[in-house]
Amino acid sequence: MAKAMFGAGCFWGVEETFRAVPGVTDVAVGYSGGRTDHPTYEQVCSGTTGHAEVVEVDYDPTTVDYETLLDVFFDCHDATQVNRQGPDVGTQYRSAVFFRDDEQAEAARAAKQRRIAHGTPIATEITPAAPFWRAEDYHQQYIAKRRGRPVASGILGSLFR
Repeated sequence: MAKAMFGAGCFWGVEETFRAVPGVTDVAVGYSGGRTDHPTYEQVCSGTTGHAEVVEVDYDPTTVDYETLLDVFFDCHDATQVNRQGPDVGTQYRSAVFFRDDEQAEAARAAKQRRIAHGTPIATEITPAAPFWRAEDYHQQYIAKRRGRPVASGILGSLFR
């Protein structure tokens, strides 16, 4: 098994997206890239901790490779935005790849460069993985638990009602 970590805005929809990828064995939502140990959702939302909302993806590299996960990451959010995804604004919603080793760093930089080469300005940070702080239980599989009920206003709310 291997792990990957991505920040792509609100973690609820990103988690759903990665759970659907064959070869992904688990996805947890949480926080990373900040200055506070064990941050809470409220602290992260305040924008004062420096954390991003992230997903930690467990995957079987014999079934799905890291490059495919990078494609899913870039396709599931607007990587051209700085600190914003749809109606969500703040550093906690930044686009980021948190790499765990030199291979992941190289693959992430190459994936970003391919998009830039096609004329797309990419704002995604590519940075060493920081500690992953698992979000509160009510955030885990939030959309799946609420399927059929309103989730949020805006884009996510209309997609998952």
